[in-house]
Amino acid sequence: MKKFSVLILGLLFFACSQKVSQEQLSFLNGYWEIEKVTFSDGQTKDYTINESIDFIKIDSLKGFRKKVSPTFNGTYITNDDAEFFTIYQKENIFFIHYKTELSDWTERIEKISENNFSVTNQDNRTYFYKRYEPINISK
Repeated sequence: MKKFSVLILGLLFFACSQKVSQEQLSFLNGYWEIEKVTFSDGQTKDYTINESIDFIKIDSLKGFRKKVSPTFNGTYITNDDAEFFTIYQKENIFFIHYKTELSDWTERIEKISENNFSVTNQDNRTYFYKRYEPINISK
């Protein structure tokens, strides 16, 4: 029974400590909406409606993030503002480093899949995103 318990605990540890691979970084390309934020004190804020979403484009570990506003006909309203970033790896963990005229900051990539990703910033806030699905009511 003890061996079985140790095996289960080991499997849980490995399942929870999945590393982000460089191949998964391409999943970041596209439109994303924030789902929730978990704060350093454990509190969570859920986002049920988003007036703006993020468009992310990466190529060769460099890219940009831009806020866009979806419209009901499936198009987006945007401006020329973008936050440029580089992605780097340190001790098998990927980080996104943003640099703008006003600030620079780093986020640790926690998880990435085709439809979700999460990052943790320097204030220990974790942001959870889901792939945006456009609403089209022009039919």
